[in-house]
Amino acid sequence: MPKPPTNQPIFVERPPSRDVCARHLLYHPQISKSIQSTDVKEHTGKTQEKMADTVSEQATAATASAPAPAPATPAPEKAPGNVKEGSSAAEQGGVEGSGKECEGAIGGARRDPDIKKELGESDEEDEGEEDDEDYDYDEEEEDDDDEDQEGFMSMLQNFLMSRLHIGSHPDVPQVLESVSVEGMVQYLKSGQVKNVITMAGAGISTSAGIPDFRTPGTGLYSNLEKYNLPYPEAIFDIEYFKTNPKPFFVLARELYPGTFNPTPSHFFIKLLHDKGLLLRHYTQNIDTLEHVAGIPGDKLVEAHGTFRTSHCLSCHKEYTQEWMKEEIFQDKIPKCTGEECDGLVKPDIVFFRESLPLRFFQMTQVDFPKCDLLIILGTSLTVQPFAMLVDNVPATCPRLLVNREKAGSIDPMVALLQGMANPGGLALDSPHNKRDVVLLGECDEGCAKLADMLGWKEDFEKLLPASK
Repeated sequence: MPKPPTNQPIFVERPPSRDVCARHLLYHPQISKSIQSTDVKEHTGKTQEKMADTVSEQATAATASAPAPAPATPAPEKAPGNVKEGSSAAEQGGVEGSGKECEGAIGGARRDPDIKKELGESDEEDEGEEDDEDYDYDEEEEDDDDEDQEGFMSMLQNFLMSRLHIGSHPDVPQVLESVSVEGMVQYLKSGQVKNVITMAGAGISTSAGIPDFRTPGTGLYSNLEKYNLPYPEAIFDIEYFKTNPKPFFVLARELYPGTFNPTPSHFFIKLLHDKGLLLRHYTQNIDTLEHVAGIPGDKLVEAHGTFRTSHCLSCHKEYTQEWMKEEIFQDKIPKCTGEECDGLVKPDIVFFRESLPLRFFQMTQVDFPKCDLLIILGTSLTVQPFAMLVDNVPATCPRLLVNREKAGSIDPMVALLQGMANPGGLALDSPHNKRDVVLLGECDEGCAKLADMLGWKEDFEKLLPASK
């Protein structure tokens, strides 16, 4: 698969560790650079000024209470160890004042040893107090650390998202009466919607018996041990295929199109077409179930290719789906039948390291500027460039995700680390969200719920017997 352009956001599946404190965020060089362009700068500046004042007061107190300096002693003839002759203490990294300033500003203010003497404190007492504090802190940490960290990080994320307007378009009007499933249904009923685009992944086909790719335990990539692959994705890697095509064709026989039936999710997309609302359906799937469900071919963009045609990798001769099916079910490695050619024949599905079909790029340029409702079904939105299509619709266009879990949202901490004030993706958790809604659950159940809420239940159920 081609890599996305460098100016597009990269969606990360796992959020960064929560073991971060606000002080580290404010002093992180990249995050600090992003924050300084916002109102957060005021808070950071005031905090740093207070820290600086504290350090200055400590330094003044230490100077006033310090004894008079001893007479200067002649420098030794040879500097010991690695210390250079004529180098200053600061150059040697030994200036205590610098170290204390750093501790005061970053690690918390600490008392000068001379001040301890005036107050009658001893190092032993101080160490004992620190030991007690550490012990008490450890006990509290066991009980409250997880809850505190989670609450703090949630509060900090909301603050940063609010201040930096992450995932928002502040000047764009809201077209939904409410940012909810009910608001989406009302918008569809209003008559304003003319050009619906649907985007689908493997989640709309799992109820047909076709596994998705990434679900732990049941996903395709978790069940490929018998193929002895160097890594799971190798089964769809074009370079690996050229050297060892057998694993792919064995898998293709198990999952070959024609042995599965469309799901209610496919028929909901067909219903959108029947209602005159479907502009285009973009799918990552290669199972051809959209065709079986009756969605016209001109309404489909198969982003990751199709089994309906095949080509020789050497001479590019085209072969039909029937020819390829016969070869696969006879346990053959399909080879070109052209004159003086014995090249491998591969179905026209997109492997890793291959370009997407030209139609994908042509139609995205035409379709997405027209879109007035984007419905995303059963995809984790992690594979590029398909995932970035969610950002190609107009800023006012509502976006509905129907999926088992939230997807397509970039973590605000990741956005800051990457220096992006508006990183793209769905703004499901943003306090400025005006258009993004998620309907959690199985795709089939979500589509049935939408059909019922829209008053299309009877029409929807008429299509379903074809799936049995």
